[in-house]
Amino acid sequence: MAMTTPVCQFGWTAPDFHLEGVDGRWWNIEQLRGPKGLLVMFLCNHCPYVQAVIERIVRDVAELHEIGIGAAAVMSNDWQAYPEDSFDNMRIFARTHAFSFPYLIDPTQAVARAYDAVCTPDFFGFNAKLELHYRGRLDAAGNSRNAEGRRELFEAMCQIAESGQGPAEQTPSIGCSIKWRAGG
Repeated sequence: MAMTTPVCQFGWTAPDFHLEGVDGRWWNIEQLRGPKGLLVMFLCNHCPYVQAVIERIVRDVAELHEIGIGAAAVMSNDWQAYPEDSFDNMRIFARTHAFSFPYLIDPTQAVARAYDAVCTPDFFGFNAKLELHYRGRLDAAGNSRNAEGRRELFEAMCQIAESGQGPAEQTPSIGCSIKWRAGG
């Protein structure tokens, strides 16, 4: 089911976490943040929205790293119900798409709940103080594999790196709903 993200809660502080990455390391906010900010993305392997834009995500994260923005992707789906999202498949997905950022598993779904993540992809752009200043879509191309639209996430994170503030106008991201565990 397709979902859209809520409006950005400007100034909301990034909740910390301690999650294992496909690289075998454990990561927290302090290790991930860059000197000018942090991008936390909720992704998964099987979502057609993510699959359509993953190359653009990888490109933008690499360019944002150059200006001091750290980044990580979190996979919070119920991988038992959706085996394509298993940890082993996360490793393959990250390697296939040459992730330059940690890809982390959220086995209890606690991080997705703490961030109020609703879909994949769901982007959270924080400034150097770890205050939220972007919760919008990747770009104006949406889930088209071939189209290139205005790079909204990239532009917003550049603005955040420069001024500490995100754009007032933001278009929500759209994607597949987070796959919550039954009874969770």
